[in-house]
Amino acid sequence: MKRGRILWGGQVLDVREQGGAVALPDGRLLQEDAVHWLPPMAFRTVFALGLNYADHAKELAFGKAPEEPLVFLKGPRALTGHRRTSHRPADVTYMHYECELGVVIGRSCRNVARENAYDMVAGYCVANDYAIRDYLENYYRPNLRVKNRDACTPVGPWLVDAADVPDPMNLRLRSWVNGTLTQDGNTRDMVFDIPALIVHLSSFMTLNAGDLILTGTPHGVADCKVGDEVVTEIEGVGRLVNTITDTP
Repeated sequence: MKRGRILWGGQVLDVREQGGAVALPDGRLLQEDAVHWLPPMAFRTVFALGLNYADHAKELAFGKAPEEPLVFLKGPRALTGHRRTSHRPADVTYMHYECELGVVIGRSCRNVARENAYDMVAGYCVANDYAIRDYLENYYRPNLRVKNRDACTPVGPWLVDAADVPDPMNLRLRSWVNGTLTQDGNTRDMVFDIPALIVHLSSFMTLNAGDLILTGTPHGVADCKVGDEVVTEIEGVGRLVNTITDTP
């Protein structure tokens, strides 16, 4: 099942996908471009991975991927919904998208064994974790302006049940800027796969239902300008649309 959230008629509604349309709780169907999208659920802690694809690390002239997961946190205001806008400050020279598979935790867990890791997953979503290269001081410690600006991370439109994604480690990820394909990768190329990330995080802290893990992006990032439409898509999970604006 694909589930999401929208703002409709002054109310926040939980919706589901039905035949390519948005099904309201009362059964009415709406086109996806007719609603105000929110992130597909109210997420709790948001973890984000840096340099989790070796080809992306090389693309950034980093040399090699980290020897253990490079993880940082995101605040709730960093998230926005499908078909919303993200702000490019006037003084920056390079702002790029990052198509990422989001992994949503389904239950409270600690010290998870690798063989049990997928049992902790409720579902998956598409995320686009924009980064402004100008603000980056250290890949191991990205400062707040890089990853925690308001609406810098579109998520959605749907949260897809884990049972409907039989092999999350073999999904094609693609991005388009103004209709031109600019990124084409696969989740199988992660340095640290989904079980490894859950094992790592749960080894020193409790993960809770509603926590979101953004698993990194492959090679192919490109500078995005004001007015650009950026589409990030993950096979079997969804297609996320976002537009770059010059206004916060």
